[in-house]
Formats: sequence, structure tokens, C-alpha cells
Amino acid sequence: DDDFWFGFEQEYFLMDTETDLPLGFPRGGFPGPQGKYYCSVGGRYTWGRDFVEEHMDICIAAGINIEGINQEVAPGQWEFQCFAKGAKKAGDEIWIARYLLNRLTEKYGYYIELHPKPVKGDWNGSGMHANFSNTTLRTCGSKEIYERICEAFRPVTSDHIDVYGAFNDERLTGLHETASIKDFSYGVSDRGASIRIPIITVEKGWKGWLEDRRPASNGDPYKIAGRIIKTVKSANIEAVAN
Repeated sequence: DDDFWFGFEQEYFLMDTETDLPLGFPRGGFPGPQGKYYCSVGGRYTWGRDFVEEHMDICIAAGINIEGINQEVAPGQWEFQCFAKGAKKAGDEIWIARYLLNRLTEKYGYYIELHPKPVKGDWNGSGMHANFSNTTLRTCGSKEIYERICEAFRPVTSDHIDVYGAFNDERLTGLHETASIKDFSYGVSDRGASIRIPIITVEKGWKGWLEDRRPASNGDPYKIAGRIIKTVKSANIEAVAN
């Protein structure tokens, strides 16, 4: 359904093949606590930028619509974002970008870890947040319609979790910028909600998109997009023209 647009945020850990640890993790211990690594710059708190930027360049050369990159919360944890109009194309973009990511590790002596919680304890896990919209979300200008669409996700919470990736229960704990896998919630600019309503959507008069923060980093983008489309359509709201 090409009326649906998707932007996937693919998080992952860059792992050192010699230590089997994320870049920036010392042997036999841990680096300093989270806080200084998030979107950081500088050699003291950042590892793997050469690799990440080369991956972005390769994706651009291959025609992948990669929108950006950033270091994530934990050392060695990174993210790239891809956007596409249409669920199949969005899935293709992520799938090929993942392939290129793994191919590039051969050059550096790294490997990619897509497990949603590879480092236990007080460290963020990895997700693949799914930003989505259709004509209704992009044009309705109605808080009530947004809430109705969000509420359509509540009774099918388990159906979404079933296709949102393996071992996601280890990540969706209610901590580390996640909602509990046992609950469903939504809110404006709420990073701890199941579905976040971006603040820019509200500022533009309830015209924009929604972000499902539950999909895991190892999720299948085709299944995730397909399930989201099914749920949004179940709200039975006709498209609103400008």
C-alpha cells in the first residue's frame, strides 16, 4: 500500500571480532556509565565512526534512501535511518542496507549484533523504531483521529509483539527509553511510550506521523510494516483531503 510511508530507525551494535565486545568496551570490564556516549563526538566517547560513515556513503551510492546516522546510547551502538513510500520499498531499503552493513564489517574486522539486548544490565537495548503515516495522518488535523488510530493498536498489542522481533522481552522492560512489553501506551513526545506522537506533528496541527517504538533491531521490516498497515486500516477512518 503505497499510501503508507515508513521511516525505520535501525539500531545495532558494532562488535570487535577479537574480543566479542562492543567497540569501546574494555576486556574484562565495562566503560563508564551511559550518558556521555549518546550522539557523541570525539575520540574519548566515540568508536566506529569511519565504518558508519563509509556504510552511509555505500548506501547512497547504491541508491538506498538513507536519511541519517547517529551514535546511540551505549558505546559501539549506532543507528541509521531509511525512508520510503510504500511498505515493500521500505522493507527492501532496510534489508539491503543491513546486507551492506554486514559486508562492510569484513573490511574492518567487526561484526554486527542485532540482538535487541546484547549487553545486559544498565545499558540501552537496540530497536528499529517504525515511523509511519498515511494520507489521514498526514492531513487530518485532528487530535481525535490520532487518538482513535492509536487506540486501534491497544487490542492487538500481542499481535504486534509477535512480529516485532525475537528476544524483545529483554529490551521492552519499561526502562531505558522503552515501554513494558506487557503494556500499551501512547503520548506526545513520550520516549517511554509504546507509540510516540512526535511533537512536530502536534505543532503542525495534528498533521504528520506516528512512531511505534516497540520493534526490535532484529525485526523483519516487511512483517512490521504489514502489521502496522492492518491495524491502522482497522480504525476505519477515511482519508482526509487537504
